[in-house]
Amino acid sequence: MKRLVRCIAMTLVFATPLAAMGAPEADTTVKLRLLETTDIHANLMNYDYYKDAPTDEFGLAKTATLILAARAEVPNSLLFDNGDLIQGSPLGDYVAKVNPLKAGDVHPVYKAMNLLGYDAGNIGNHEFNYGLEFLSLSLQGAKFPYVNANIYTTNQAGEAVKNYFKPYIILKKDVVGIDGKKTTIKVGVIGFVPPQVMVWDRNNLSGKVVAKDILATAKKFVPEMKAQGADIIVVLPHSGFGADAPADEGAENVAWALSQVTGIDAILFGHSHVVFPAPAFKGRQGVDLEKGTIHGVAAVEPGFWGNNLGLIDLTVRRTSGRWAVVDSRSSVRPIFKVENRVVVPLAGVNPEVAAAVQAEHEATLAWVRGPVGRTTAPINSFFSLVQDDPSIQLVNNAQKWYVEKNVQGTEWEGLPVLSAAAPFKAGFGSPTYYTDIPPGTLAVKNLADLYIYPNTLMVVKLSGNQVREWLERSAGQFNRVDPENKSAQPLVNPAFPSYNFDVIDGVTYQIDLTQPSRYDGGGKLVAPDAHRIVHLAFGGKPIDPTQMFLVATNNYRAGGGGSFPGLDGKSIVINSPDENRQVVLNYIVENKVINPSADGNWSFVPMASNPLVTFETSPNAQKIAAANPRLTSLGEVAGGYTQYSINLTK
Repeated sequence: MKRLVRCIAMTLVFATPLAAMGAPEADTTVKLRLLETTDIHANLMNYDYYKDAPTDEFGLAKTATLILAARAEVPNSLLFDNGDLIQGSPLGDYVAKVNPLKAGDVHPVYKAMNLLGYDAGNIGNHEFNYGLEFLSLSLQGAKFPYVNANIYTTNQAGEAVKNYFKPYIILKKDVVGIDGKKTTIKVGVIGFVPPQVMVWDRNNLSGKVVAKDILATAKKFVPEMKAQGADIIVVLPHSGFGADAPADEGAENVAWALSQVTGIDAILFGHSHVVFPAPAFKGRQGVDLEKGTIHGVAAVEPGFWGNNLGLIDLTVRRTSGRWAVVDSRSSVRPIFKVENRVVVPLAGVNPEVAAAVQAEHEATLAWVRGPVGRTTAPINSFFSLVQDDPSIQLVNNAQKWYVEKNVQGTEWEGLPVLSAAAPFKAGFGSPTYYTDIPPGTLAVKNLADLYIYPNTLMVVKLSGNQVREWLERSAGQFNRVDPENKSAQPLVNPAFPSYNFDVIDGVTYQIDLTQPSRYDGGGKLVAPDAHRIVHLAFGGKPIDPTQMFLVATNNYRAGGGGSFPGLDGKSIVINSPDENRQVVLNYIVENKVINPSADGNWSFVPMASNPLVTFETSPNAQKIAAANPRLTSLGEVAGGYTQYSINLTK
């Protein structure tokens, strides 16, 4: 295993003054490669626990092979992880919930990563999902330092006191110049997490820590890092690209804005589960896709679950004792590609990493294979974005069942109960990323497939009008359709996350696609005269705008996640300790046999003409599509998806 760890000597410098006066160092040029993983989400093995089968599409055990190869190509490299590491797969839940990590144990993510010799890591928002105590226990197993600059401890008044984590480090890196001579460069590393974590994990963080604005924090610490001797500054924001415009205070995705902060030399970002540089960013202001820069600053985001490795190759020159980045090139290396609808692996499994986590992998398998009940109908999410769907129906049935049972004898008894749920697996990033459970026995792995996050169930109290606005925000999932346009019109807005497409059961409604979206991608009201939600009814009658409802949802949505109108944490009336997927599990166990068939409570408003409206889904959806006369297959498209048209006249 020792061969996995670099032999290049490195120390940490936390408060090093500027070099003492002496003989000037000779001018030199160094090639320095920065490597990044991000959003691994506890996917260590190349194994899909939901399908109970090996996969070539993700897994750190495969990314490790690319890491070793990329490191062997150059004399100087650094390896970083950008968070969302310990949560997100059944293995992560097993270590946190089923057989919890104990003091002295090494979390399996660090059994793997310690072998690879990471130089530093950043904290992602999902690191907080299991609480601060579990996070602290997990981090004790890491043999590399962690940074985060915008999470602070608080005093009794809730005011920020001091950094909860080490805000930054300065790595003293011994390198070899292009002239073959050895020298040293001090690399400052700083990390950030979205301030929204205070909403998303309110139960775990409220009263303990606060999160500050990323940009303001960067502007505070980057000059300090320079003053402490950092020659170059590497930023690890667990934050997406964002808008190519000045960011609002407290913005979630700010990589674009960070590129304009003076002193930053490289941005290794994450959180949004996309790849940068990539064609999707063509035309964005300040972006050079060929070089992989934003406003001239090297930047990279390597997808998620280890499906890509991020690389930034810096050329750094020392002139008159001062270092500066004079050139850069950013790129990503995928672990697979798709050819003729077949996944072709581009990286093998690293056997030492796989061996390091084998025990936890096998224990997870035993857990997820355990039976809990039966379903009389298939449960899939192939068409969850275009019609009422069984995977969402089951979650909503369970949440409604839970709330109706638990409000009995309380002040909320008698209020009508609705339930909101969204499709988590709707093809994002892969044509295989869908729920697909056949009729028959249901196991724990199927429940994790239905509900992939460890959210807790919450209930909000809203008026009929607020329910309508919730649905208007959800309807941003769709592009506007022109009934008279004869050319192909994509139905689904790819920039709208499927986990924000809430379906609310307990009411019936239709969506008018000829209307513009009332809200923009950030949840701001932009078309006040537009109304996509029509024929909204409760109990067969038009909904009363003033009638009050209880709506079951999760802590993310109830606390403001997704920027939905009326959902900012103030409308919460029941804060359940139970996870949503545990609620689904209990529902199945109690009922033993379930029928999750969708009840068709929402649909599109029929059009007089039938424009060519298209969407993509898995090629595995063919049998289900064949039974629906509204759907027509148009064949395979890029990425291995199958394109369909939907008849909107019916």
